[in-house]
Amino acid sequence: MAELNISEMKGRRLGRILTRMGRVTRDQVHEALALQQTTKKGQNLGAILLEMGLCSEADLGVATAAQAGMRSVSLADLEISGDARLALPNESVQTYQVVPVEFDPATKSLVVAMKSPDNFRAVDDLRMLMGFKVSAVIAPEAEIDAIIREHYSAKSTGVAQLYADAASSDSVNALAGRGDSIDLAALESAADDNKVVQLLNLVLLQAIRDRASDIHFEPFEDEFKMRYRIDGVLYEMTPPPRHLAMPIVSRVKVLANLDIAERRLPQDGRIELNVGGNPIDLRVAVLPTMFGESVVLRVLDRSNVQLSLDRVGLRDDDLLAVRLLINKPNGIVVVTGPTGSGKTTTLYAALAELNTPDTKLLTAEDPVEYDIDGMCQCQVNLDQELTFGRLLRAFLRQDPDIILVGETRDLETAQIAIQASLTGHLVFTTVHTNDAPSTILRLLDLGIESFLLTATIEGIIAQRLVRRICTNCKEPFKPTEEQLMELDLRSADVAGRTFYRGRGCERCNKTGYKGRMALYEIMVMDDDLREMIMTNASTAALRAESRKRGMRTLRECGMLGIYEGQTTIDEVVRETILET
Repeated sequence: MAELNISEMKGRRLGRILTRMGRVTRDQVHEALALQQTTKKGQNLGAILLEMGLCSEADLGVATAAQAGMRSVSLADLEISGDARLALPNESVQTYQVVPVEFDPATKSLVVAMKSPDNFRAVDDLRMLMGFKVSAVIAPEAEIDAIIREHYSAKSTGVAQLYADAASSDSVNALAGRGDSIDLAALESAADDNKVVQLLNLVLLQAIRDRASDIHFEPFEDEFKMRYRIDGVLYEMTPPPRHLAMPIVSRVKVLANLDIAERRLPQDGRIELNVGGNPIDLRVAVLPTMFGESVVLRVLDRSNVQLSLDRVGLRDDDLLAVRLLINKPNGIVVVTGPTGSGKTTTLYAALAELNTPDTKLLTAEDPVEYDIDGMCQCQVNLDQELTFGRLLRAFLRQDPDIILVGETRDLETAQIAIQASLTGHLVFTTVHTNDAPSTILRLLDLGIESFLLTATIEGIIAQRLVRRICTNCKEPFKPTEEQLMELDLRSADVAGRTFYRGRGCERCNKTGYKGRMALYEIMVMDDDLREMIMTNASTAALRAESRKRGMRTLRECGMLGIYEGQTTIDEVVRETILET
């Protein structure tokens, strides 16, 4: 095979590189290109040449690597040192499907072998997460799989072992017992320590794999707690040693480009990763407490969000009601519920349905959670005094059709949203209230005149998330009288009905639940309800009138979920209140 100059081949056409390698002739490349235009449409040139028997998979591997400006190696011919083998934890090797082949601890230079040049995000992530100077070579897929099977899959890197390794590190021990008088250079050294880096990577990868929505690091006087929120419930994990608090928090700050020297003020940042081919955003919030800094990382897995109204859990009649609301020419549609109840996902799903080339969509968010093509998304920036109110005023000069206001927190924002709806725009927003009817009282409490409310509000959607029963260990059971009483039911009311629960298995981490489903309460405004609001009717009266018009309350939606075997009595009681 002809010796290739990698720098010369970078960016060249595949056929030209294979010709330079002496594997094919120009005529053969032209023949394959002709087939690509006729009978082999849609196939890439390499696959056609392989099918014609003109080159081997190994030749294609070398050529595609050269095209990306990378060397191609055979792992069978390489002697991988112990330092290189231990440079990455097993979880990182398995997640990114790369093998470390060379490592220089002095310069923190790492060479990894990967299967395809397309896996460039692995290099970027390892560079950021590990703090190494990472370069890559291409190796045959079968050889990489064999090494991962032999050296990295039999055992996982134990978190207890990583705790012990990190705790015994010289740079970490240099911080122990120093209190607040810590040298910045010592802090940076501990944050960059390879054992601390590996530990945090393991924690992040494990949380993402377990589909955790939040990761909490919490310092107390005698311990440093770590908790994951999975399906809305917090689970305590094995806690790291207390003196790892500052190195771990500093490492998170380094990844999120925050100031590691600032330990007295709250800070917010963002970490972008790509795990298993899926883009993951980590929103970082650092809060000073009595015993150090508390850190919460919100995991935003863009591949995991269902941006379609058909898939957010709406029942057929509710889906029809929501579609009628979001297709109104103007007015305000409010989605309400506590933090983490899926309001943003519902609103994004609605906007995704309305996101067409003939519609101008503008959003004001704090922060922007998911990037969506076709929408102009703006982030609130209080440091620059860019509030929801200022953004909304600017929006009205941008000729929008539909506006999303991330949250209506104050009178100014509410008034401009009302002005926007009165001038022919459809406005979506969120409010924090317990159910749909109480949203009216909340908006009046902000200081909005009742006649403006009735002129603009088209509908209110309240929602909650409850955990789904794990389908792997689902079993029927007979609820006790006490459980039925919590739903205000008697045994006679549920005669002939079957109730279900999860027994607990490996797949659901012994919880009996896997995933979540939404409960909805949809209050659609009409003239009679508007008249009641004008006469200052109570929340209870509004709720009773809405139910007469067919509104299904959150509790009633939860009951349907129980009867259908999707969720449990405990979940519905925990998330909904009994209407009187």
